[in-house]
Amino acid sequence: MATIQKTIMIDASPDVVWDALRDFHAVHKRIAPGFVTDLTSDGDVRVVTFSNGSVAREKLVTCDEDNRRLVYWISSERMVHHNASAQVFAEPGGTTRFVWTTDVLPNEIAPYIDSQMSLAVPLMKQTLERAAKAA
Repeated sequence: MATIQKTIMIDASPDVVWDALRDFHAVHKRIAPGFVTDLTSDGDVRVVTFSNGSVAREKLVTCDEDNRRLVYWISSERMVHHNASAQVFAEPGGTTRFVWTTDVLPNEIAPYIDSQMSLAVPLMKQTLERAAKAA
């Protein structure tokens, strides 16, 4: 199983970042606007449309308030397994370390997932830092 991890430092308080991350059905507005272009909700599932036109059905597994950790999985014909977590850590000076980890099978799809996550990360950083300045 391939594991892909992206870590970004965000010039925003962990409370601001966690508030946005835990809002599972607003990822297209609060975390990655432009990368996620549309979202529909169905209970604990969000159906997201990405900027490249692909669509994913993401099911919320857990939203752990104490550890500021959100986990979701994707069911897809192309992937046997896809599980992702995002976690917020407090850093000195009121900044945040944001860690996004995805485990995926088959291994051959990992380069695609990695490239998509790499596209999302700068947008996430920019969006979250802008939200912190507005707060």
